[in-house]
Amino acid sequence: MVKKGKKPTWVVEKEREKRRQEPQTVWFFGHHAVGDALRNPNREKLRLILSPNSAVKLKEAVEVSGMEPEIQDPRKFKAPIDPQSVHQGAALEVRPLRWGSLSELCAPRGEIPVVLLLDRVTDPHNVGAILRSAEVFGARAVIAPQRYSTPETGTLAKTASGALERQPFLRIQNLSKSMKTLKEMGYFIIGLDGLGQTTLAEELTKSARQPIALVLGAEGPGLRQLTRETCDIVSKIRFSGDFGSLNVSNAAAVGLYEASRLR
Repeated sequence: MVKKGKKPTWVVEKEREKRRQEPQTVWFFGHHAVGDALRNPNREKLRLILSPNSAVKLKEAVEVSGMEPEIQDPRKFKAPIDPQSVHQGAALEVRPLRWGSLSELCAPRGEIPVVLLLDRVTDPHNVGAILRSAEVFGARAVIAPQRYSTPETGTLAKTASGALERQPFLRIQNLSKSMKTLKEMGYFIIGLDGLGQTTLAEELTKSARQPIALVLGAEGPGLRQLTRETCDIVSKIRFSGDFGSLNVSNAAAVGLYEASRLR
């Protein structure tokens, strides 16, 4: 028997599920991140807080967005962000972008695309730098799992310096399943690891007319076993000398450059 005034269990569960499905909001900060988000017509924007100086600097972007900013004294800036954030007197509440499904985003469509997959790369500074490189070298998408990866955050947006608004960043449920889906679409999947038996340049040359997916693991652990086993090949970036370790964002940049050079 349901007590008077208490919601039935099925109603409570339905409400919880609805909340889980609703996209969470994120606060961006800093002139670049806020300005680029304001100019993006695909970004859902909710609340804008600016200092008088930032309102002047971002005037064009604010006009494009059609938003009415809240003007606050920079010494009493009350946006709900980390007080230590270098916000430059600009903060914007947004919802995460929706880039569609893996098949919609990565289908070759007569081209020879390159995509990048991240296996548990959680540092937003690394992911932000990777998004910038992906945009520069024309990657179709950067793909990462929902769990154990960085979501859209203010730090990621600031580090990406606008690339988060333009470079597709798709977060999926299961990395190995997504890799298999890419294989079905014709992608050749190359894992990057310093202990690879062949070089990336060799593998890219052999597969120059095929869509490519480059897979990078977190610094330290590297590629997980299942991820490694799902790759078609595990290769290394050619280096000189005995020391051949790169930061994951640098490895991504080198890999994307090599892939774009041979496309």
